[in-house]
Amino acid sequence: MKIATAVVCFFISNACLAQGFPSKPLKFIVPFPPGGSTDGFSRPLAAKLSDLLKQPVVVENVGGAGASIGSDRIAKSAPDGYTIGLATTGSHAINPHIYGARLPHDTVKDFTHITLAVSYVNVLVVNPNVPVKSVAELIDYAKANPGKVSFGSAGNGSSNHLSGELLKVLSKAPMEHVPYKGSGPAMTDVIAGNLTFMFDVLITSIPQMRGGRVRALAVTSAKRSPYVPEVPTMAESGMAGYAEAGSDLWFGIVGPGGIPKPIVTKLNEKLIEALRAPDMRERIRIQAFDLWTSTPEEFTRVVAADRAKWGKIVSAAGARVD
Repeated sequence: MKIATAVVCFFISNACLAQGFPSKPLKFIVPFPPGGSTDGFSRPLAAKLSDLLKQPVVVENVGGAGASIGSDRIAKSAPDGYTIGLATTGSHAINPHIYGARLPHDTVKDFTHITLAVSYVNVLVVNPNVPVKSVAELIDYAKANPGKVSFGSAGNGSSNHLSGELLKVLSKAPMEHVPYKGSGPAMTDVIAGNLTFMFDVLITSIPQMRGGRVRALAVTSAKRSPYVPEVPTMAESGMAGYAEAGSDLWFGIVGPGGIPKPIVTKLNEKLIEALRAPDMRERIRIQAFDLWTSTPEEFTRVVAADRAKWGKIVSAAGARVD
């Protein structure tokens, strides 16, 4: 009987491989420090995935170098499905251009793209004392006051940095970029009046908007966000082509390249089930994200397309990490 079973498994090895996975705990690498939106999203997802797989899914934060250190840890792991982690627009579409040859992995070839998870938008906010109430007025103000308009970001190469650079490129208005170590300090200086504006995620911007500490001018998405429907899009604000050039921001789940297809399929199914669970949907809503799941193949195409798209923005901006 054992021999017969072995023979059957030999011919249907893929099915046997998937059936036996997982047989031990999984590691979920978050390539950012603890805290913040990436951690707040990843930990509930890992817990839900653990419930579905009947194995612990242990979150490990590996921050540094714009997520490239943690991402490389994922890429260099054994391709057995037991190490997965978070990928973002920044880590997989922007970093290849910011770091160039110094990035120790290829964000398409060296990863297994398991599924997209959520999409999100940035919102342009200004200090309320700045005498502008629209993007067009901000551009006119910058052109009339060269050297006076500045925008902050979470650091060189971050998505909110490049959201600002894209505005600068399209408008041809003089604007000075001021990088910070995180979005929090940048937002603090916008509120204090030390910066003119910044782009930031909705979850941190909405409380400041509601409290009157900043004024929202536009969202980066092609359509208005259901979380702030009163805020126009960049296109509605006169920035034609902005959404097509760089509005798509996302989180996804990846593993090292070469994970066997049956395991990828199982992880894809369980991750999507976890993401669509009512309590996880509520977590996604609270963070002002939108659910965006996919097949592995669709995710790979998104990474490749966005890498090309953001490369044009990085090149136009001349952004580099020294």
